[in-house]
Amino acid sequence: MQPQEELVADKELDSATSDPLLSIDDWENFRDDDIMQQQTAIRAEEAEKMPFVGDKEPLSALAAEYQSGSPILQEKIKLLGEQYTAIRRTRGDGNCFFRSFMFSYLEHILESQDKAEVDRIIVNVEQCKKTLQSLGYADFTFEDFFALFLEQLESVLQGSDSSISHDELVTRSRDQSISDYVVMFFRFVTSGEIRRRSDFFEPFILGLTNASVEQSEGPIEWPFSKVCKGGKRKKESGQTTGGAALHTLW
Repeated sequence: MQPQEELVADKELDSATSDPLLSIDDWENFRDDDIMQQQTAIRAEEAEKMPFVGDKEPLSALAAEYQSGSPILQEKIKLLGEQYTAIRRTRGDGNCFFRSFMFSYLEHILESQDKAEVDRIIVNVEQCKKTLQSLGYADFTFEDFFALFLEQLESVLQGSDSSISHDELVTRSRDQSISDYVVMFFRFVTSGEIRRRSDFFEPFILGLTNASVEQSEGPIEWPFSKVCKGGKRKKESGQTTGGAALHTLW
């Protein structure tokens, strides 16, 4: 299912490109980078309407939104209703899986106060650092992202001066500087695991090479899902592959 933000952006871009006021001469001077800038501007405008992590909504809002949609989709929403009562929407920017996972996991720790789980993850994170080092990554390329994630993880445990509330967790999850750093942490974790188990992941990744895997820790604007294939859409496969790679850490 294509994210709503992408549908709106594509629709507006199609509308712009079919503008009758644009003459043939205009199009002759309309370069590829102009089109890319226009599309980026449209998506940026839409992004302002959707935070990285949205407010909690009742699951019935999702059912109402797709009441005229596919019966299969409606059935899936009913199945969700058997276990969940609410949803949070995330910005469809290519990193929504990582952002969603980050918020959901930290919220779980905040509510459960499971220090044993935090200790377990800290050990796994240290092991992940060693894996990256063994694969040839220099410490300076990833250490800041790892440090910030651990800082966020420890802050949801109550009882210290750095402890945060649920409202503060939501605020931090919507802060681009924090959210992007945690996304980069997940990208490095995923990249390291894909390289370590390349034989396992090869069927799911288009042209599995060092270059293609390195795209996962490239610019934050580059959707991790673009290195993946399989499934009906690349993004779906990207979420599946990313989730499988994170499984070792979690």
